[in-house]
Amino acid sequence: MSAPVSRAAESIPARHAAAVRPGPRRWFGPGAVVVVVGVLLVLPFYVTAFWLQTGLFAMAAAIGAIGLNLLSGTTGQLSLGHAFFLAFGAYGYVWLAGDSGRVGVRHLSGAGLPPLLALVLAVLLTGVVGGLFSPISGRLRGMYLGVATLALVFIGHHVMLNAASVTGGFNGRSVPSMGVGDLTLTDGRPDGLEVLGIPFGRLERLWYFVLILVLVAALTARNLLRGRPGRALGAVRDSEIAAAVMGVAPARYRSAAFVVSSMYAGLAGALIALIFNRVVPDYFGLALSIDYLAMIVIGGLGSVTGAVVGAAFVTMLPQVLSKYADALPLVVAPGSPESGVGPGEAARYLYGAAIVLVLLFAPGGLVGLLRGRPGGGLGGPGGRGEGLGRLGRTQGSIRIGSKE
Repeated sequence: MSAPVSRAAESIPARHAAAVRPGPRRWFGPGAVVVVVGVLLVLPFYVTAFWLQTGLFAMAAAIGAIGLNLLSGTTGQLSLGHAFFLAFGAYGYVWLAGDSGRVGVRHLSGAGLPPLLALVLAVLLTGVVGGLFSPISGRLRGMYLGVATLALVFIGHHVMLNAASVTGGFNGRSVPSMGVGDLTLTDGRPDGLEVLGIPFGRLERLWYFVLILVLVAALTARNLLRGRPGRALGAVRDSEIAAAVMGVAPARYRSAAFVVSSMYAGLAGALIALIFNRVVPDYFGLALSIDYLAMIVIGGLGSVTGAVVGAAFVTMLPQVLSKYADALPLVVAPGSPESGVGPGEAARYLYGAAIVLVLLFAPGGLVGLLRGRPGGGLGGPGGRGEGLGRLGRTQGSIRIGSKE
């Protein structure tokens, strides 16, 4: 009996060393991030305006998808109202940075604040609006919360159409320039600016501004998920009763997740407005909320990287199909007299099919496939049940180290 026991005891340190030794997969994640960021830093010097515009849209959407993933992927709360908070951030920035005056036959109001201050206030005010809704989000779960947030989209659309002095009504409103001093990001002033002999215009300036915000948003969400708040949110998703026993207040954490998600959406909405230079009510409809749900499901629920990958897939697919419509079977360019499927419609078919395939064969999303864990996501590491386990280990270590 003693020999097998001794051999088992001797194998424990070896197994432990193998578990903690950094393997190829452990280093793959940080290495891939460094490579991707490096590519994004030099990309504006090598690609055309089309790809810069498409990439900007994808990066702005990634911020909104990260916020929704914190709410739906990590906390397990269904929200169909993400488009409302995107709209609030977009119109909030436009009104706060815009000037009052008459445009055509309509009088538009504005606070006339400096653009950077207007951007910060738009994000904070979007969080305040999310906080006003948080008593409802703290009490409701699942489909009930989904229906409640769906009402926000319809209410928001009604306000956008009728508060014409703020939103511009049906035709929308132009977006004030973003910049500091004489350097502007959205209208290309000063003219003739070059970097390494390459013209550094509006899109190039916006690219680096949005890239910095994406990195900050992703790192903030990553640190939140790896800390106690992330463990608590995962525990609430897994079992509210067990989370409450461990000292977590489920309603409070659900409300906090809703506020943080709203702020991410507000920032994404303001950036989308800056990228397109105009905001119109029809863009912020129910279809936009569904697009963001598709992003986090396809990319990988509960994963910051998954939200970014899913956002890139969903936002870039229609643009790519539109650009190469002539070379693709069954897809016709917008406005073409030929019969076929438009790029936008084809994109919805494709990522609708992608959602079904992901749910059936790769619950961990595209990121789970890249990491070699197609069944990850809510069922794998960091997924269903892991929140309670991690929180329990933290609570246990606190008890062991205490004097009680």
